[in-house]
Amino acid sequence: MLKSLSVLVENRAGVLNRVSSLFARRGYNIESLTVGVTQDPAISRITITLRSSDEQINQIIRQLHKLPDVLLVRHLSPDESFSRELVFIKVKAEAASRAQILQIIDIFRGHVIDVSPTTLTIELSGKDDKILALKGMLEPYGILELVRTGPIAIERGVRAMNVTHPEKE
Repeated sequence: MLKSLSVLVENRAGVLNRVSSLFARRGYNIESLTVGVTQDPAISRITITLRSSDEQINQIIRQLHKLPDVLLVRHLSPDESFSRELVFIKVKAEAASRAQILQIIDIFRGHVIDVSPTTLTIELSGKDDKILALKGMLEPYGILELVRTGPIAIERGVRAMNVTHPEKE
């Protein structure tokens, strides 16, 4: 089953390599990995999605806590968090099919971010099933390129992953 981890780390060179290497050493395949700075520029959030059991997730969390630049790790359960992914899809869009494609994009609440005489590039955010459904609807027109971010996630409600940043060295 797909599981998501949210990991707060110090925003330093090499931290992402140490975190991802931990997974490789243990033979876990990362399905997706997204990284970005938080509201504190000294801290980054890594969202990791992987297929594993609850027991394996608990083991991974214990191992992550041992890494020196890891500040906080949380397993994000689907019931207690939101997750979304961003996708760009470049599709063939000749004059004859452009109106149909635009209707499909509108149904999915996507946005056209680039237009050329023969293509449209679409931006869509949502869960995996929404992205796959739009992809399926656009495939008959000819998908030329597709880029996905991987999911980002945040916990619902008032619970927050805040840490006080250690004193600067």
